[in-house]
Amino acid sequence: MKYTIDDCTIIEIPKNHSDRGSLSVVESNNSIPFEIKRVYFTYDIPSGAERGGHAHKNLFQLIVAASGSFNVLVDDGVNSKELFLNNPSKGLIVTPGIWREINNFSAGGIVLVMASELYDDGDYYRNYSEFKGLK
Repeated sequence: MKYTIDDCTIIEIPKNHSDRGSLSVVESNNSIPFEIKRVYFTYDIPSGAERGGHAHKNLFQLIVAASGSFNVLVDDGVNSKELFLNNPSKGLIVTPGIWREINNFSAGGIVLVMASELYDDGDYYRNYSEFKGLK
Protein backbone atom coordinates (compact mmCIF):
# COMPACT_ATOMS: atom_id res chain seq x y z
CA MET A 1 0.00 0.00 0.00
CA LYS A 2 1.27 3.46 -0.87
CA TYR A 3 0.72 5.98 1.91
CA THR A 4 0.45 9.75 1.56
CA ILE A 5 0.79 12.62 4.03
CA ASP A 6 -2.98 12.40 4.52
CA ASP A 7 -2.38 9.09 6.31
CA CYS A 8 -0.12 10.88 8.82
CA THR A 9 -2.60 12.07 11.40
CA ILE A 10 -2.56 13.43 14.90
CA ILE A 11 -4.43 11.17 17.29
CA GLU A 12 -5.72 11.73 20.80
CA ILE A 13 -3.98 9.57 23.35
CA PRO A 14 -6.40 8.63 26.13
CA LYS A 15 -5.73 10.84 29.14
CA ASN A 16 -6.73 10.20 32.75
CA HIS A 17 -6.45 13.29 34.92
CA SER A 18 -6.71 13.59 38.68
CA ASP A 19 -5.48 15.99 41.32
CA ARG A 20 -2.28 13.90 41.38
CA GLY A 21 -1.52 14.56 37.69
CA SER A 22 -2.23 12.99 34.33
CA LEU A 23 -1.65 9.52 32.93
CA SER A 24 -1.82 8.67 29.23
CA VAL A 25 -1.76 5.12 27.87
CA VAL A 26 -0.87 3.80 24.41
CA GLU A 27 -1.78 0.18 23.66
CA SER A 28 -0.62 -1.84 20.65
CA ASN A 29 -3.34 -2.49 18.06
CA ASN A 30 -5.86 -0.64 20.23
CA SER A 31 -5.14 3.07 20.58
CA ILE A 32 -2.70 2.87 17.64
CA PRO A 33 -2.97 0.76 14.47
CA PHE A 34 0.19 -1.30 14.97
CA GLU A 35 2.07 -3.45 17.47
CA ILE A 36 4.81 -1.60 19.36
CA LYS A 37 8.14 -3.41 19.04
CA ARG A 38 10.50 -0.57 19.96
CA VAL A 39 10.33 2.62 22.03
CA TYR A 40 12.98 5.32 22.06
CA PHE A 41 13.27 8.99 22.92
CA THR A 42 15.60 11.87 22.11
CA TYR A 43 16.37 14.68 24.52
CA ASP A 44 19.01 17.33 25.30
CA ILE A 45 18.57 18.45 21.70
CA PRO A 46 20.67 21.57 21.00
CA SER A 47 19.01 24.75 19.76
CA GLY A 48 18.77 24.73 15.96
CA ALA A 49 19.31 20.96 15.66
CA GLU A 50 17.23 18.73 13.40
CA ARG A 51 16.32 15.08 13.86
CA GLY A 52 14.82 12.55 11.48
CA GLY A 53 15.77 13.34 7.91
CA HIS A 54 14.76 9.90 6.63
CA ALA A 55 11.85 7.67 5.63
CA HIS A 56 11.09 4.03 6.39
CA LYS A 57 10.11 1.32 3.95
CA ASN A 58 7.91 -0.70 6.35
CA LEU A 59 7.92 0.91 9.79
CA PHE A 60 4.99 2.75 11.39
CA GLN A 61 5.65 5.26 14.18
CA LEU A 62 3.78 7.22 16.78
CA ILE A 63 5.68 10.44 17.59
CA VAL A 64 4.79 12.26 20.83
CA ALA A 65 6.10 15.47 22.39
CA ALA A 66 6.68 13.95 25.84
CA SER A 67 7.92 17.37 26.97
CA GLY A 68 8.21 20.73 25.27
CA SER A 69 7.39 21.18 21.62
CA PHE A 70 8.72 20.70 18.08
CA ASN A 71 7.64 20.65 14.44
CA VAL A 72 7.41 17.53 12.29
CA LEU A 73 7.57 17.87 8.51
CA VAL A 74 6.06 14.89 6.68
CA ASP A 75 6.59 14.46 2.92
CA ASP A 76 5.30 11.71 0.63
CA GLY A 77 7.47 12.76 -2.33
CA VAL A 78 4.64 14.78 -3.88
CA ASN A 79 3.13 16.77 -1.03
CA SER A 80 4.35 17.87 2.37
CA LYS A 81 2.94 19.41 5.52
CA GLU A 82 4.31 20.55 8.84
CA LEU A 83 2.67 19.68 12.13
CA PHE A 84 3.32 21.18 15.56
CA LEU A 85 3.45 18.82 18.54
CA ASN A 86 3.32 20.24 22.07
CA ASN A 87 0.96 18.02 24.05
CA PRO A 88 1.80 14.57 25.45
CA SER A 89 -1.83 13.48 25.04
CA LYS A 90 -1.58 13.83 21.25
CA GLY A 91 0.63 11.85 18.92
CA LEU A 92 1.45 11.83 15.23
CA ILE A 93 1.09 8.55 13.33
CA VAL A 94 3.74 8.38 10.58
CA THR A 95 3.23 5.64 8.00
CA PRO A 96 5.82 3.81 5.88
CA GLY A 97 7.16 5.65 2.83
CA ILE A 98 6.91 9.10 4.43
CA TRP A 99 9.95 11.35 4.78
CA ARG A 100 10.08 13.07 8.16
CA GLU A 101 12.14 15.92 9.58
CA ILE A 102 11.83 17.13 13.17
CA ASN A 103 12.98 20.65 14.09
CA ASN A 104 12.24 23.86 15.98
CA PHE A 105 12.68 22.23 19.39
CA SER A 106 11.73 24.15 22.51
CA ALA A 107 14.01 24.03 25.53
CA GLY A 108 13.53 20.68 27.23
CA GLY A 109 11.88 19.11 24.19
CA ILE A 110 11.65 15.32 24.34
CA VAL A 111 10.65 13.29 21.27
CA LEU A 112 9.09 9.96 22.29
CA VAL A 113 8.72 7.42 19.47
CA MET A 114 6.87 4.11 19.46
CA ALA A 115 7.80 2.00 16.43
CA SER A 116 6.24 -1.05 14.79
CA GLU A 117 9.57 -2.77 14.10
CA LEU A 118 12.92 -3.40 15.71
CA TYR A 119 15.82 -1.33 14.37
CA ASP A 120 16.81 -2.41 10.85
CA ASP A 121 19.25 -0.23 8.91
CA GLY A 122 17.91 -1.71 5.66
CA ASP A 123 14.46 -0.21 6.35
CA TYR A 124 15.71 3.38 5.91
CA TYR A 125 15.74 5.82 3.02
CA ARG A 126 18.41 8.28 4.20
CA ASN A 127 18.92 10.32 1.01
CA TYR A 128 16.04 12.63 0.07
CA SER A 129 16.91 12.75 -3.65
CA GLU A 130 16.94 8.94 -3.78
CA PHE A 131 13.64 8.85 -1.85
CA LYS A 132 12.03 11.32 -4.29
CA GLY A 133 13.34 9.29 -7.24
CA LEU A 134 11.51 6.21 -5.97
CA LYS A 135 8.21 8.08 -5.82
